[in-house]
Amino acid sequence: MNGRCVGNIPPIDDFPGLCLEDSPLGVRFADFATVFPAAINAASTWKRSLLRARGVAMGKEHVGKGVNIALGPMMNIGRVAQGGRNWEGFGADPFLAGVGAYETILGMQSAGVQACAKHYINNEQENQRTTESSNVDDRTEHEIYVAPFLRSVMAGLASVMCSYNLVDGTYACENNNTLNGILKNELGFQGFVMSDWSAQHSTMSAMTGLDMTMPGDIFFDSNTSYFGANLTAYVENGTIPEARVDDMATRILASWYLLGQDSPNYPKTNFNAFLPLDEATNEHIDVQANHGKLVREIDRSSIVLLKNVNDALPLKKPRKLVLIGSDAAPAHIAGPNGFSDQGGVDGVLAIGWGSGTAWFTYKISPYEAFQARARVDHTSFSWFFDDFNLVGAATAAVQQDVAIVFLQSDSGEGYITVDGNAGDRNNLTAWLNGDALVQAVASQNNNTIVVVNSVGPLILEPWINHPNVTAVVWAGLEGAETGNALVDVIYGAVNPSGRLPYTIAKSPQDYPAQLVLGGNGVEILNITYSEGLFVDYRHFDAANIAPRFEFGFGMSYTKFQYSGLSITPVEDVGGQDPDGQLEANWLAGKPGPQGVGSSTALWLHRPAYTVSFRVENTGQVAGTEIPQVYVHFPAGAGEPPSVLRGFTDVELRPGEEQSINVTLSRYDLSVWDVPSQSWMRASGTYSLSVGASSRDFRLEGTLPV
Repeated sequence: MNGRCVGNIPPIDDFPGLCLEDSPLGVRFADFATVFPAAINAASTWKRSLLRARGVAMGKEHVGKGVNIALGPMMNIGRVAQGGRNWEGFGADPFLAGVGAYETILGMQSAGVQACAKHYINNEQENQRTTESSNVDDRTEHEIYVAPFLRSVMAGLASVMCSYNLVDGTYACENNNTLNGILKNELGFQGFVMSDWSAQHSTMSAMTGLDMTMPGDIFFDSNTSYFGANLTAYVENGTIPEARVDDMATRILASWYLLGQDSPNYPKTNFNAFLPLDEATNEHIDVQANHGKLVREIDRSSIVLLKNVNDALPLKKPRKLVLIGSDAAPAHIAGPNGFSDQGGVDGVLAIGWGSGTAWFTYKISPYEAFQARARVDHTSFSWFFDDFNLVGAATAAVQQDVAIVFLQSDSGEGYITVDGNAGDRNNLTAWLNGDALVQAVASQNNNTIVVVNSVGPLILEPWINHPNVTAVVWAGLEGAETGNALVDVIYGAVNPSGRLPYTIAKSPQDYPAQLVLGGNGVEILNITYSEGLFVDYRHFDAANIAPRFEFGFGMSYTKFQYSGLSITPVEDVGGQDPDGQLEANWLAGKPGPQGVGSSTALWLHRPAYTVSFRVENTGQVAGTEIPQVYVHFPAGAGEPPSVLRGFTDVELRPGEEQSINVTLSRYDLSVWDVPSQSWMRASGTYSLSVGASSRDFRLEGTLPV
């Protein structure tokens, strides 16, 4: 708190210093900035173009505020459905999370700000996050949890934030295996590693891979540091080589130069994160541009239509419409920023809570947006926002053409507790009496539509099959434009194309990993990742458990037909392939090379096979389909039954057909071989499926591997 930003490096001679600032969805503690949709919603679009555009816009806003290092994106896997910070990341699949991280980083850094991939690694729950050890086998670590960080490095990532937890008994910011062995050696990471705030535990962390300590002191306001004088002493007594300190400084400065921040025209920090009312240090620079338009586009592309009986949606100028539930309302106590770091519930839920938040310059609630549309249609519009008055809610729904019930479920970072939820969610049920509210309304109205604003999966069983619940719209966390985007989709101005980035189960016990409770904050709480590779849908498929809604699922107002699958090797157009022997070894099932950058090498990641097929819109309205490619590894490989390895988006008019190409790399078809510590082709026959979700396969084929 001795500078304007949440993290500060002061000027040193002609070096102007560095400003480090949250968050993964906007500039935290800054006014006149945009609150973008949460990363979980960006992932729900399954659109690379929107993931990239969101990154560009966020990068521009950070640069405009004078931020050097933006503390995001976050890319932990949603291993535990109740995990408090899942919404800050890109979902429960490493391939999808990797695409989200890759596109976001390319976008952010193209705007000139340094991105920071976090939280490295295995920071999958909030309970006892500083004293829990995530115990993960080597193969699972590489194939699941390292994967999005690998893609981040391939995007030219400037920095990585190591996490609070321990990994296999050693703190993540002191872990030689994960920092030096995997990140800097195998992935060939050239940038710098910073600690999460006060996640450093010793001066010797310099030797195990830590380059920058944040915020600098051993604990807040201690006026002591593990680096500083202690690091100097360790160099002087020969414990730490001076060359290592040179390497630390070089990595930090190289990232600064990489993004062109040495330019005299790079904006100076013009806000004060800790003293926002101090006029001397807050210049109130407006960095929003037209980003609200992009937010709305991402929002409506992220909305997932889960149920639509007898074409209940889109709405067609209903005569009488009622909105029910406080989640439809604007904040009625103190505006959209009434709780510090969004640590409270008041009106529509647009983002979770914690350091991954930002201040709303505005927030459009469903009440405002639906009422505006109702006036256009001359619809009689009413509302009822008391979640616990079930008689009143049921009465309000009587004789309405449409009753839309709004539910929410919130979570966040563990330093804030909301309604007894200390970061992680206590359960997977709707907040604020939501299930009973739906049942009460549906008992009186045969066209009840449910809208869900949630940080992650909910158990919908109490009402999902109610005959009067005609549609379910999964809105997630949409940021500032939530109401407008819902109107766009529910009234059919935009055809829904969002897809689930996680599985919605029928029971909490169906998930492969549960929130681990207990711990006293002193003794180490051991959490064994016993599910291994079988995270989320991979477990449901392997155990033959029927989900309520599977990973990758989402409905449309139109229909799509798939045809014409072909799978062909990508030919070497250069004639002389310098990596030909490596590729031949891979094809023969031999171990791959080791060494610096071995996991990010070009030969491993360049396109090796092209999956081609056609998609046709056979319905009556234009729409966007999200074709998904799932690989089925050979039976003896030990992999889950289906593994996402490709997707794209295609917008089609009625009757229009397009040819689609999705490429697969050798990395996409490899397993991590622990004995050889390398990526290898599995022995046996590979097949794949193309379809609309992880359980809706339309085309099947065999790979010529």
